[in-house]
Amino acid sequence: MTPIRVLLLGRKMVAANTLRRLGRDARFKLIGVVTDSHLSGSPTAAAAQEEGVPVLEHQDVSRLAELGKMQVDLVLSILYWRRLKSAMLFPTAGLGVVNFHPAPLPDYKGCGGYNFAILDGLAEWASSAHYIDETIDTGPIIDVRRFPICPHTCTAKSLERVTMEVMDAQITDVLERVATHQTLLSTTPNVGGRYISRQHMEAAKQITADDDVERKARAFFFPPYEGAWTMVNGVRCTVLTQPLMTGLAEPGSTHIFTSSQIASSGTTA
Repeated sequence: MTPIRVLLLGRKMVAANTLRRLGRDARFKLIGVVTDSHLSGSPTAAAAQEEGVPVLEHQDVSRLAELGKMQVDLVLSILYWRRLKSAMLFPTAGLGVVNFHPAPLPDYKGCGGYNFAILDGLAEWASSAHYIDETIDTGPIIDVRRFPICPHTCTAKSLERVTMEVMDAQITDVLERVATHQTLLSTTPNVGGRYISRQHMEAAKQITADDDVERKARAFFFPPYEGAWTMVNGVRCTVLTQPLMTGLAEPGSTHIFTSSQIASSGTTA
């Protein structure tokens, strides 16, 4: 059987894991990866080097696709940050262009899903797989994998960690279905929901008088990115609650003084 020719667009460890699996599965032939190789410490670029997979540039792939010189059967987009347009949608890819989205579809489209999951007090989240069309996160849905979360304790960072674990398993299952059926997979409509732009997400970080400050601090806790913020004497300051500070402590570190001891003794450090 002829191997399925795959182009991978993606980043972070979940894309690196997928690259390694594809490289060791004879049913697939990974022809290249487009990733964040311009950044130092890219796990996907490192995995490509280990596996001998060509690292390609977005503009080069786009040009080859427009000229009809890049033949692929399946395109995988895993946390890829650029919108795919025209030829990059690979209309000749018989198995489609599949995106893995770290949020439930059709409910949450765009970016900032982790943040708004917490701001909205959700008790459930999901990773979704869908075919890509001309607009963002609106293509037919292949799979939505839901899991419970704690709206009272999770942070954007902890929610991302769990979502990546779920997505990793979801990618494996979707690839198995593709390899087994060798055709486009069954889908459900991707209608309705909420689109969150980057501008909307960034604006939501500002703390206002009506905010639940603890919830908003958790919702945007994702080091090294800027968290929820407020202005103090003309300085833009990120707000961290004590539980978030505790989570940032070095392993094995201890906290000698409680808040009440500090207040009664006048201790400052």
